[in-house]
Amino acid sequence: MGKVTGFLEFERQSESYEAPLARVKHYKEFVLALSDDQAKVQGARCMDCGIPFCTNGCPVNNIIPDFNDLVYRQDWKSAISVLHSTNNFPEFTGRICPAPCEAACTLNINSDAVGIKSIEHAIIDKAWTEGWVEPQPAKHKTGKTVAVVGSGPAGMAVAQQLARAGHDVTVFEKNDRVGGLLRYGIPDFKLEKWLIDRRMRQMEAEGVTFRTGVYVGRDAPDAHINNFSKETITPDQLQAQFDAVVIAGGAEQPRDLPVPGRELEGIHFAMEFLPQQNKVNAGDKLANQLLATGKRVIVIGGGDTGSDCVGTSNRHGAKSVTQFELLPQPPEHENKPMVWPYWPTKLRTSSSHEEGCERDWSVATKRFEGKNGKVEKLIAVRLEWKDGKMLEVPGSEFELKADLVLLAMGFVSPLQTVLDAFGVDKDARGNVRASTEGERAYTTNLPKVFAAGDVRRGQSLVVWAIREGRQCARAVDEFLMGHSELPR
Repeated sequence: MGKVTGFLEFERQSESYEAPLARVKHYKEFVLALSDDQAKVQGARCMDCGIPFCTNGCPVNNIIPDFNDLVYRQDWKSAISVLHSTNNFPEFTGRICPAPCEAACTLNINSDAVGIKSIEHAIIDKAWTEGWVEPQPAKHKTGKTVAVVGSGPAGMAVAQQLARAGHDVTVFEKNDRVGGLLRYGIPDFKLEKWLIDRRMRQMEAEGVTFRTGVYVGRDAPDAHINNFSKETITPDQLQAQFDAVVIAGGAEQPRDLPVPGRELEGIHFAMEFLPQQNKVNAGDKLANQLLATGKRVIVIGGGDTGSDCVGTSNRHGAKSVTQFELLPQPPEHENKPMVWPYWPTKLRTSSSHEEGCERDWSVATKRFEGKNGKVEKLIAVRLEWKDGKMLEVPGSEFELKADLVLLAMGFVSPLQTVLDAFGVDKDARGNVRASTEGERAYTTNLPKVFAAGDVRRGQSLVVWAIREGRQCARAVDEFLMGHSELPR
C-alpha cells in the first residue's frame, strides 16, 4: 500500500449531506461527494491487511485494496479500470449500495472502516467527468441473438456483458423507461435518473437494443404492479425468435397485510406510492397522483423501502410520519468481535429518518378502521419476543390516526404470471429454480432459457443483481459459443 501507516494517522471522513430542512424541498441528490484530496486520505486508510475481507464481503468482488491505493496515488484512470473490471455500474452501487464491503473491512474490527463506498462514488463520477467511460463495442459479431426480460441492474449487466462478447442483445421492459426498480422504486433524491439514461446510451452504442412498453407473458399482472406496457409478447415468441432468453425481472410481488380494514381507501403498497413520484419528476402528468401532503402517514416496515416512503412523504409535506417495525429495536452498536466480517444487525438511521419521522419497534397491526370507506386510524399492539417467537403484550393495544398507510414489508417473489407463462420450475419461495454452480449455472428447466437476479434469488441488493447478471452472461456465452472469455 502507498501509505502503510495511513490507518493509524487518518480518521474516516464520510460524505456530507445537504441540511435536512433544505433537501426536503427538492428531489435532487443531496450527498456531497468527497474531493480528490479527501478521497486520497480515505484511500490512505486502507491498511496492508494481508487478507482483504472487503473483497469477499462485496458481492461483485470489487478489487478494493487496489483501487484504494490508486486513488491514494491519484491515478484515477487506472482506478476506474480496476473498478469496472468487476462492476458494470459503480455509479449505482456508489450511491445506493449498503456497503457490505465496509462491514467486512479489517480496520472495522476495532476502528472505523475505510470509506470504500465514498471512494467508489468518487472514482466513477470523476471517470465520467473526464470522459474515460466510453462504449466498448465488440470487435467481431457472433450472429447470435439474446433476449433479456427486464431492464433492472441484473438485466442491464447481462445485456452489457453479452453485447461486448459480440451477441445481438434486445432488452424487453414492461415499463415506459429503462431501469426497473432503479427507475421506478428508488427515489430521485437517492439516485437521479439521468444516471441510468447515460449508461443506457453507452449500452446502445455497444449494440444493445432496448424495447420499452413490452410485457412478456400472457396474463397481465395484478393491478398494483407497475405495468406501463402497450404491447405483449409471449415467452414462446421469444424462444422462437432468439437463440437464448434471460429472465431478469425483479421480485415485484409485495407482501400484503391481511387484517380487518385492509380494503379501506388510503392503504397502499409502497410500490404504488413511490413510482408515481418518479414519473412526476420525469415530467409525466398524472391524473390522480397519490400524495402524502397534509396527511398523517404511517409506514409499516422498517427497511430501505420504508425509509424511501418516509423521505418521499416528507417532501410531499406530510403532517406527520410514523414508521412501525415488527421486530425489536436493534442495538445501537454491533458486537464487532462476534459478527465481523459479516453484515451486522444494528440500529440504522437513514437520511430520510433524519428529515423527520417517529419510529417504533415490536409493533403489530391488528386492524384498520375508518368511515365512508376511508381509513382513519390504525389499531396496533405491542409485541414481546421470546426465543424467536412473537407474543402480544396483554393490554398493550393502542391506536394512531392515519390518513395514508404505506405497506413496505418487503417482496415475497417475482411475478408468478410471468413465470407461469414461461413454464419454468420454481423453488419453495416462488423464485425461478436455477443453480449458480456447475455446467448448468443460471439455466432453467427450459432449453436456452436462463434466469438471474431477484427473479432467481428473491428480494436482494442492486450489487447482487449486478453480480448475477455478470455471471449469467458468462453462462449464456458458454451456451452459445461453447466457451467464454467473459469474467465470472
